[in-house]
Amino acid sequence: MAVSGLVGEQLACRRGFKLLFEGLDVAARPGRALLVVGPNGAGKSSLLRILSGLLGATEGKVRIDGGGDTPIGEHIHYLGHEDAVKGALTVNANLAFWRTVLGPTGLSVGEALEEVGLGGLGRLRAQVLSAGQKRRLAIARLLVSRRPVWVLDEPTTALDVKAQARFAAFGRAHLAAGGLLIAATHAPLDLGETDELRLGGRA
Repeated sequence: MAVSGLVGEQLACRRGFKLLFEGLDVAARPGRALLVVGPNGAGKSSLLRILSGLLGATEGKVRIDGGGDTPIGEHIHYLGHEDAVKGALTVNANLAFWRTVLGPTGLSVGEALEEVGLGGLGRLRAQVLSAGQKRRLAIARLLVSRRPVWVLDEPTTALDVKAQARFAAFGRAHLAAGGLLIAATHAPLDLGETDELRLGGRA
């Protein structure tokens, strides 16, 4: 089902005694990336988790336009700080697990590994991968299951320049196909035309 937008209305988030943000409106539309920027501690990660349905907002609500009755989370790929890689499993098994959980609607495991530059490493245990390779394995989850909304928290962490460019190409292709992309990042992402949402707070 096509999704025409992800909207957050008058969002507030409190962590303990600290109010990270309040009265925040968010709107992401197909074909144009929304970058969430701001200093450390401003609430970027908390906002992304709220938009993904992983964290309840202190105030406000989030909705998917055009999503029908399907729960918000089933429209969204969330890529957080942790790579969610099981070291004892092979690279193939890690990605096959996520393809089953998220829905086998995208590339095959082998095709996705080739796309992220891990072709030929599928039989290795994931524990032997470098930090950058583990990040690329996590990114491959975006490719094995098609979901219209990508919510990404520092997606290029541990990636070298070549891998960052490859990831940006994935993002541009997703947007060109009518997808939504929301990302918090300190590194520049070549995603074409973007909107920016700036959060305050202390560094």
